[in-house]
Amino acid sequence: MPAGDRAQRRRRGGRAARPDARPPRLNARREAPPQEKHRYILFHKPYGVLSSFTDAEGRPTLAAYIPIPEVYAAGRLDLRSEGLLLLTDDGALLHRATHPRYKLPKTYWVQVEGVPSPEALEALRQGVWVKGEKTGPAEVEVLDPPPALPPRPVPIRERKDIPTTWLQIVLREGKKRQVRHMTAAVGHPTLRLVRVALGPLTLADLEPGQWRDLTPEELRALREALRLGPGGKPARAPRGQGKALRPRSPRPSRR
Repeated sequence: MPAGDRAQRRRRGGRAARPDARPPRLNARREAPPQEKHRYILFHKPYGVLSSFTDAEGRPTLAAYIPIPEVYAAGRLDLRSEGLLLLTDDGALLHRATHPRYKLPKTYWVQVEGVPSPEALEALRQGVWVKGEKTGPAEVEVLDPPPALPPRPVPIRERKDIPTTWLQIVLREGKKRQVRHMTAAVGHPTLRLVRVALGPLTLADLEPGQWRDLTPEELRALREALRLGPGGKPARAPRGQGKALRPRSPRPSRR
């Protein structure tokens, strides 16, 4: 091989260049910004609407507001409750958002009948007995002044001689109608219930019946709260965490 060809071969990394060789292909996926393959939606559920897309009895459902197929609510609100719903077709995130193991906090503004005493508020914080089970610890505080909320289409029942109180209740469990059962257990029935936050997500300026997609920042914060990494994959625990350390057996003493 002529000296010039040998030098050219060395410059090309030890392999002779073929005149008909194709140029190297770039990895388009790696170079393009990551795209979400799922939908993540925040919805302000109005009073009197079910948290499902169908109903055999013909009552109002999410289908009247959200024209997106194959998304499901991460935790439901009953017919008379209002506020924040997260809907998605991401099964892994949906599972973690509703599983009690991950303890995603849910924040409610609750209008109750009467004025709870300090003892009643402390009972709600420590847990009350509901249907034979004690509820977990909750964060409870009085909202004064009352929150500014859109009027409900069906006004609450009010008694002229009985005042009402607004509470903020934060739960990390999600039993059916838990807030209503809790306030009733301490003698203060719930008159109005609005979920205003789910983990790092909030209602913000969403009006009843409005919905929007999560921002990238909101989705990132939600995944962090649920211990999911980028792309929705389970985040790995730091080295040394997540595995129980096996105790070492004592070495026999040398004599």
